[in-house]
Amino acid sequence: MSDAPAMRPAPRTPALAGRVKAALVLFVLFALMPPLASALNDPFYVLIGTRILAYAIAAMALDLILGFGALVSFGHAAYLGFGAYAVAILSSYGIDDLFLQIAAGIVMSAGFALITGAISLRTQGVYFIMITLAFGQMAFFFFISLSAYGGDDGYSLSQRSGVLGTDLLGSDYGLYYTTLALLIAVFVLCNRIVNSRFGRVFTGIRENRTRMEAVGYAPFRFQLTAFVISACLTSVAGVLLANQAQFVSPAFMSWHRSGELIVMVVLGGVGTLTGGIVGAVVALLLEEWLGMLTHHWPLLFGTFLVLMVLFSPRGITGLIERLGIGRGRR
Repeated sequence: MSDAPAMRPAPRTPALAGRVKAALVLFVLFALMPPLASALNDPFYVLIGTRILAYAIAAMALDLILGFGALVSFGHAAYLGFGAYAVAILSSYGIDDLFLQIAAGIVMSAGFALITGAISLRTQGVYFIMITLAFGQMAFFFFISLSAYGGDDGYSLSQRSGVLGTDLLGSDYGLYYTTLALLIAVFVLCNRIVNSRFGRVFTGIRENRTRMEAVGYAPFRFQLTAFVISACLTSVAGVLLANQAQFVSPAFMSWHRSGELIVMVVLGGVGTLTGGIVGAVVALLLEEWLGMLTHHWPLLFGTFLVLMVLFSPRGITGLIERLGIGRGRR
């Protein structure tokens, strides 16, 4: 890669600047959620908000490879499970520090992603989708077989993780703001990656792999690196979800969960980063609200998703951008 030609920094386009501003608006709204829940005397909003923030991290991590590298991983929920089980396993040995658990989840995810990614990336298209699904299911059934941690029944956590010796996560509000801080950190990291030389090469491979090879880049190395980074970031969401539920089970890493992450990215807008956040918000809120109306809520949710794909292929963020441009032209 050192012999490849240098690439000049990409200009900061209006669309990119707009997405960063949109992310800032979202973060401010998220920060206002707990005071609103207190005013309404309804702690449920804090609990569902924490879940949304954690899934937003996972969806953004998936968008890093799906939106900018066209790598449709159908086994990405496995890394949610690695993060969740890192909490369970370390807690059983008396290690309850959040950052140590995140580090353990990252190490487990990086190792699995490095091995499976090296194999999966030798394929393309539907074959890549199916082989990532197969590896994800292998991890799923492996954790089902771990009877020491409940197997298929799952494993209850006696308490939430500590943060540098404090009980910060013992409060729902503390967990919420910690999750929000990690979401912001992940967004900043992903944004830096996408706009770096590495990110531009990675996107260039998506656009024209042959041309990138011709100018001296090795696509496999860039794709594998991005795949591992995405897996590691997804595991952070798993650590947070385990703390939010205080329960861990193989359901964290089922193929259904991988499908939900893809739906969140598509619904919010592929290749935008903020789309993963918006998609997590809309998908989980619709799941809650439609579930109150009928047991057949997946039918209504599926109808909504089909309509979104038909009338706004770029997702909700694309629709908002298009409406904003339209108002500007008036």
